[in-house]
Amino acid sequence: MTRSTLAAPATKRLIVNADDFGQTEGINAGIIECHRSGIVSSASLMVRWPAAHAAGEYARHAPALSVGLHLDLGEWVYADTDWFPVYQVVEPDDFAAVRSEVERQFEAFRRLVGREPTHIDSHQHVHRRGAARTIAAEVADRFGIPVRDANAEVMYRGEFYGQTAKGHPSAAAISVDRLIDIVRSLPNGTSEIGCHPAIGRDAPGMYVIEREQEVAVLCDPCVRAALEAESIALISYHDLAFAMQSTRRMPA
Repeated sequence: MTRSTLAAPATKRLIVNADDFGQTEGINAGIIECHRSGIVSSASLMVRWPAAHAAGEYARHAPALSVGLHLDLGEWVYADTDWFPVYQVVEPDDFAAVRSEVERQFEAFRRLVGREPTHIDSHQHVHRRGAARTIAAEVADRFGIPVRDANAEVMYRGEFYGQTAKGHPSAAAISVDRLIDIVRSLPNGTSEIGCHPAIGRDAPGMYVIEREQEVAVLCDPCVRAALEAESIALISYHDLAFAMQSTRRMPA
């Protein structure tokens, strides 16, 4: 699959990142299909799940796919009037426990993929608050990699998602027309669109059948045509890192 790079600077650049890589076989299959036949240029790996080894093996042999670390500290579902944990890896407010788990997952990523992650984000965005926010930022600074929604180089766009904030279905949010509308609204600079594709229905949690719809949309040729019509370069985090390094090497 041919992708644009930053060899010739573009006014608008887009990273399309698929979350939950490695969680299940069906999620792996959906992400791989959207990378090969659609617009996914990047993925975020969950290292704790049985399908993580297969995801890491694919990443080793797919250099065009940037792979970051999808920190996994737990999952919550909305029921009645509140959120309840499906599972919890560590107590979110325990700095020592979170630090230890983040370091463990970072090292597990290295073993699985054979290199460091190109970026950091997290399952259900736990890195946006509390101990995880502080520790993810420290790790990212140490290795010089971006953190989702906390890096001035990349604007995160999370509205391509088929549920409301309380888990109610929102099919219109993952239509071809909706994704094209998001593409057309992208500002100058680099943006990241998050997605959650899968083939089959083996994903845990609340977001299951919507993932198959995402695959169809992300692979629809009308979406790629919209990128071309808007002169948006489809890039990966590898490309972003190369551009940033090149900028730092340029004389003042």
